[in-house]
Amino acid sequence: MPEGVRISDLKIIRDGKTIIPDLTMYIDRGKIVGLLGPSGSGKTTIMRSIVGVQAIAAGSITVFGREAGSKVLRTRIGYFTQSASIYTDLTCLENLRYFARILGQSEISVHEVLELVDLTKNKKQLASSLSGGERARLALATALLGRPELLILDEPTVGLDPVLRRDLWNLFHKLADQGKTLLISSHVMDEADRCDSLFLLRDGRILAGGTPQELKDQANTDEMEAVFISLVEQL
Repeated sequence: MPEGVRISDLKIIRDGKTIIPDLTMYIDRGKIVGLLGPSGSGKTTIMRSIVGVQAIAAGSITVFGREAGSKVLRTRIGYFTQSASIYTDLTCLENLRYFARILGQSEISVHEVLELVDLTKNKKQLASSLSGGERARLALATALLGRPELLILDEPTVGLDPVLRRDLWNLFHKLADQGKTLLISSHVMDEADRCDSLFLLRDGRILAGGTPQELKDQANTDEMEAVFISLVEQL
């Protein structure tokens, strides 16, 4: 399989504080990979590093064999931040047309992603009048413009009710089935079972990695929260 995302000996210092002391991980292509851990564990910092917008003190990151932040990767990566990157005074269609122009994408791509996130019926609706779940899907649609091969989604389901979370995860699996790679961060442990593989984080370090079942087997439990607690207690 072609090269995925490789992080080697990553160290990140911000405001004189070491955020990521020494991190090495590999993300396979075509998989849903979860970054799970409490707030402040380093999830967003790792994601920003992969996108290429985070200064690093040491180590290296390559995405599909290219150095993170390379110009050639800009259309191959879609990035969903915790703050929805949409304009509330524009309609869904206007938002996507604006971002499509920046990315050099066609009108066809705009309508494709509207259909993919099930917002075609809302296309002329102002973003300010959308529900929380619809705003999340619109923000995801902007990240999908250009058919990126890697989707980096920073806590995309935070604040959503269980039904909307389920619907988004169904969409994530649909995208993975199309061959896209998804890196999804969350502090909600019950979302772990929806991932193909996981990295459990605390204080900028990887506590463990593997499939959900492998981690449960190691801790002799059926609950991912119990897995995390067990790993922390071993420190």
